[in-house]
Parts: sequence; C-alpha cells; structure tokens
Amino acid sequence: MKREEEAVLLRIFIGESDKYRGKPLYQYLLEMFRKEGLSGATVFRGIAGFGKKSVLQATSILRLSTDLPIVIEVVDTREKIERIKPIIDEAVKEGLVTEEKVRVFLYEG
Repeated sequence: MKREEEAVLLRIFIGESDKYRGKPLYQYLLEMFRKEGLSGATVFRGIAGFGKKSVLQATSILRLSTDLPIVIEVVDTREKIERIKPIIDEAVKEGLVTEEKVRVFLYEG
C-alpha cells in the first residue's frame, strides 16, 4: 500500500570530529531523533568536502582526515521537526542546517 503526504526534510552538515556532551555530535543527534519519536534519520560520511573555513577534508591512501564531512538527513512532519529544532540549535556549534518541504511516498506492507 502506498501513502503520500507532505513532510519536512532537514539536512545537517557537520564535521566528523564535532562532539556534544562527550560523544560524536552525529551520534548524539541520531539518538535524540530516535528518543523524540521521529520516523527515521540517516547519517552520511563524505569522502571529501570543505566548509566555511575552506579547509579541504578528504580521505586519502597517504593521509586519513580526522574531520570528514558528515550529513544527517531526517524527514518527518512539520510539527515534529519544529519540536527538535531548539535541541539542534543547542547541540550544533558549527555547521549548516537546511530545510525543505518534501512530498513523501511511504510504501507499507
């Protein structure tokens, strides 16, 4: 069965070395999303990228970067996304968050 609805997609761009409350920031956010009852989230580890400071971070056979780019995507209802924004504001000290309205096609068996 297919269900279609409006939702909000947040993308959170941070560095792999970013921490919050003694753990990797991406891990803290993922656990918080789960605790807050969001539908799901995914963490992507980039192989290369740069941010505001224009420092190029990349994996290499000769040198492994310790601060590769991380992107966290979370999709849910507007209400749930609005509820977690203050927590994100508190936890993310450096990074970028984007938000967009999306149409979700949910396939359920």
